[in-house]
Amino acid sequence: SNMAQLQLALPDTLQYQLEKLAQQEGVSLQQYILYILSRQVNLAHTLHMISEDDISQQEINYIHLRQQWGKASPKQIEALLATRKEVDPEPELKPEVIEKLHRLMDEKRKQT
Repeated sequence: SNMAQLQLALPDTLQYQLEKLAQQEGVSLQQYILYILSRQVNLAHTLHMISEDDISQQEINYIHLRQQWGKASPKQIEALLATRKEVDPEPELKPEVIEKLHRLMDEKRKQT
């Protein structure tokens, strides 16, 4: 098969990461880059293959399912939320942000 030459300037950090990944896979840097580019192109092609009809049918199916489910009462929602496991928030979430989220959730609850 014909091969085209392409010169590409890579940031040092990206080149280092790619070299490490290629080494882990036991292939050359060029083989690894060709592999991930091919995989990405195939993925993009696959994503575009979904027809408008398929998308419309999925939407119809979703709406139909939603109608079957019905609506949960505020009591059912509260009961479900009460079963959640308490976990520590991510370190980057500041206490004031958490407080604001709690306030917004409380306001939303009062509206329903």
